[in-house]
Amino acid sequence: MIVFPNCKINLGLSILDKRPDGYHNLQTIFYPLAVKDALEVIPSVDSVSNISTVDFTLSGFPVDGDPTNNLCVKSFYLLQRDYPMIPSTKMHLLKSIPMGAGLGGGSADGAFTLRLLNRLYSLNLSQVQLINYASRLGSDCPFFIINKCCYATGRGEILEPVTLDLSTYSFFLVNCDISINTGWAFSYLDSINKVPVSAAPDLKQIVTGPISRWKELLVNDFEAPVFQQYPEIKDIKDSLYQQGAVYAAMSGSGSTVFGIFEKNTVPPQWTGRGTSISVR
Repeated sequence: MIVFPNCKINLGLSILDKRPDGYHNLQTIFYPLAVKDALEVIPSVDSVSNISTVDFTLSGFPVDGDPTNNLCVKSFYLLQRDYPMIPSTKMHLLKSIPMGAGLGGGSADGAFTLRLLNRLYSLNLSQVQLINYASRLGSDCPFFIINKCCYATGRGEILEPVTLDLSTYSFFLVNCDISINTGWAFSYLDSINKVPVSAAPDLKQIVTGPISRWKELLVNDFEAPVFQQYPEIKDIKDSLYQQGAVYAAMSGSGSTVFGIFEKNTVPPQWTGRGTSISVR
């Protein structure tokens, strides 16, 4: 069985405060885009052990770290602990979504693994149950169980679907091959005085209003530290606006920058460092 985990972008992102558990309360708008990995999962027919295991392989973009820490593998063992009837399984992941780019590629892979295993092995888990499992993998993972535009709060795991149709627009993504350390970005925001929660912009209200006003109203709090440290990322955002973007922003904690364009406009170009992706 094969699935195609897609990425997400953040239409605005506000860090509200730091929680006693060390995480941060935030608000953001998650929007899914059709930039996809490919994940194939099949039962293993050559296992001789009574203990279910996963044989995980990877191709495409490189993924740093121990493969046993990959969210696809963690998803398997997370379900296998509660459903020991799940047999040994083979997985292959083709990475096309850049890592450390603010696009949620790893989170998507983990969430789609949960969804696929649920179908493949007839676990009959509800969406609510899958969301609960996904929240144990990471803050962005629950979104990919729903995989529709959502207003997210808490750590990003409290989700409220938002009706937002951007089908008359195209998207242009630029990733300059800089991996942003999310912990570093959060530590910068912790070092400055945040505005009171009551003064934070209402992202849900903004995105359901005219897109022509997003440029002046939507913010991504991570842009300030990232643009200061990596001015070339700010240059990408400026370039997209110069080429006619209706709205442009960095996604998540970076480093990918996206622009939203009217479909009848001249397609944008990027000739600088990194790679670009057009989504129409």
